[in-house]
Amino acid sequence: MNELSSVLLLITSGLLLRFSLTFTGQAWAKSHAQTVAFMILPVITYVITKTISGNIALSLGMIGALSIVRFRHPVKSALELIMYFDLITIGIATSVRTKWAIQLVVVSIAVIVLVKIVQKILVKFGLSFYNISFNEGNTSNSLEIFSNKKVNFVENSENIISLFNDKDSGEIIYRMSFENKKKLQEFKNKIENDTNIRKINVIFN
Repeated sequence: MNELSSVLLLITSGLLLRFSLTFTGQAWAKSHAQTVAFMILPVITYVITKTISGNIALSLGMIGALSIVRFRHPVKSALELIMYFDLITIGIATSVRTKWAIQLVVVSIAVIVLVKIVQKILVKFGLSFYNISFNEGNTSNSLEIFSNKKVNFVENSENIISLFNDKDSGEIIYRMSFENKKKLQEFKNKIENDTNIRKINVIFN
């Protein structure tokens, strides 16, 4: 029971830090990858500490094993790096105490699945638990809108990723991301009759 309360405290602490950052305007912390990372990384560290506590030789060995995480090629997202870190920790923890490895696997799966479920529930109420980011390696459906004037409906949407205002031509380019084709198509239907919009590009993934 003490271990369960510790894990819950770690996950809650990660979420509180994440919400603190987004509350103060740090938008980078609101992506899917960062949300999961803030919840899983403290638990990974907790399992590592429990695994090597009281064993100096194992501590030195784990430092060497975890150094494998330092890739020389670009990693697509923070979440990808943490998943590699997670997998290595599970392997090491299993060789010492299977209990810690099982705990880490269960927590990792639970966080990944629950974050997605919470997002789906909040979307039904017009809210969002995290933002989709093109920079974190997510596959998404995107929409590019070329407009002669500012479109308030587009700019107020939570799906907007970037906005480029070409001062020379006066054209505004919006880039948007959607989790599924249905949401994208519904949004497209609402804006395609706007006379200010010159062109719409749709990319399905």
